[in-house]
Amino acid sequence: MSLRLLAFAASLLLGGAALAQTDAPQSQVQVKDAWARATPGKAENGAAYLTIVSPAADRLTELSTPVAKKAELHNMITEGGIMKMRDLPALDLTPGEPATLKPGGIHIMLMGLNRPLAAGESFPLTLSFEKAGKREVTVAVEKVGASGPEDHSGAGMPMQPGH
Repeated sequence: MSLRLLAFAASLLLGGAALAQTDAPQSQVQVKDAWARATPGKAENGAAYLTIVSPAADRLTELSTPVAKKAELHNMITEGGIMKMRDLPALDLTPGEPATLKPGGIHIMLMGLNRPLAAGESFPLTLSFEKAGKREVTVAVEKVGASGPEDHSGAGMPMQPGH
């Protein structure tokens, strides 16, 4: 009788593992190259940028960080030759297609900074996805006027032919 109970328990464990694997792709949202520019003196606002790749259709719905009172998605648009910033309620993610948040386009506004962002520092940023749940990333603060994240790993270096 105990052998049957053991076999039943094993089948439950295996079945649970199989179910967990079917849910895995939704939780494997990749967030990379998270960076922000250092802010001058008494700036109250800053911006952060990153790239998101989701294996399944999903939606970025909320952002938060301890370095600012509010973090929101914003988009820069040109209307009548004038650049304007508009807030976005959410960002739809297409499966396998990178969503790159960058200067001059969609970005994360950090409003009500607790203190200036200093080059060389980093801070946590929590992204909330409709399906994949919450994901915390570390945002590297680059120098004022930076145009992208510094590549400290060498991964962005051009490779020699034949390598």
